Amino acid sequence: MTTPLSDKIKNIIRRNGPLSITDYFAICLADPEHGYYMSREPFGRTGDFITAPEISQLYGEMLGIFVVHAWQRHGTPMDNIRLVEIGPGRGTLMLDMLRVISKLAPALFEAAQVHLVETSERLRGVQRITLESYSAKVSWFGEFDEVPEGFTLLVANELFDAIPVRQFVKTPTGFRERLVTLDANDELAFAIGVAGIDPALLPAPPGREPDGTVFELAPARQAVMQALAERLRQHGGTAAIIDYGSMVTGYGDTLQAVLRHQFDDPLAHPGEADLTSHVDFEDLAKVARAVGVQINGCLRQGDFLYGLGIAERAASLAKDKPFDQQKLIAAAVDRLAGEGAGKMGELFKVLAISSPTVQLAPFRKIV
Repeated sequence: MTTPLSDKIKNIIRRNGPLSITDYFAICLADPEHGYYMSREPFGRTGDFITAPEISQLYGEMLGIFVVHAWQRHGTPMDNIRLVEIGPGRGTLMLDMLRVISKLAPALFEAAQVHLVETSERLRGVQRITLESYSAKVSWFGEFDEVPEGFTLLVANELFDAIPVRQFVKTPTGFRERLVTLDANDELAFAIGVAGIDPALLPAPPGREPDGTVFELAPARQAVMQALAERLRQHGGTAAIIDYGSMVTGYGDTLQAVLRHQFDDPLAHPGEADLTSHVDFEDLAKVARAVGVQINGCLRQGDFLYGLGIAERAASLAKDKPFDQQKLIAAAVDRLAGEGAGKMGELFKVLAISSPTVQLAPFRKIV
């Protein structure tokens, strides 16, 4: 099936030659006219996927608790507090966080300015409606670099999975870059080209991995992580990064497309399906450590949420509710924190970084 964006991509390839995976990824999501995040409503049951904040208010409440805890461990600073979310979706997560912060730490709520980093004007409109009751506190920026300097409490929920990756395929002569080109039928297809990258960044060619093995590298993600860590190093604060992926760098093709809650061929519906890939948390932690900030730790989302008290909060929320509502609350906790197919507790990870060094629950040790 052709889409308006697939026709545009084919013309680019005809003119300039094959695209890298990272360029294809970026065009699919951010093309000004037909890009996925520029033209579609991706979130919720009527969209293509449901993010954790849309499942239950409990998720945002737990992150609100974490933010308050981090602020307290940093010594309750009161000047130039920046509460930042990058990629705020519909604004649901920030809404739930602010409700909890206002109850648990009124001083933090009063002192903090809320800064949302959002490139899509359409999504900014949705966020304005969601956060209408806090409109005096909220401002929007197109880039993280534009956020005013100051002590920073930052949340990035499902941000990094949407930042493009490069892919390299093992061949008998070493790793070659995976590209998107046109096949004999003038359809989009994967191909292999020369790896235009420092070989030191790729695994050594021998090894036990069979030919065809894919290795993913994400310079754009590294750059974002470096910017976040640098901000914390200079001005102090904590960042919580939540996404699906692995705690250990490894091999594998994790590029995936989702269309109407179903997996789709990444080349089938450019601009109409969401494109993501799994996040390498070990790599992000290395970048942050190189900047000189503290790695509090990396936990599975289920361990993080249970450690912050989601079970106890759910029990309180369910108290005196009708049985069907109690069942819905329990099901939401299971989906957010449980293990197994369709659940987020194991696949999703939470990486926390801080500067200066602080001990944060539920992370057990300073790394």
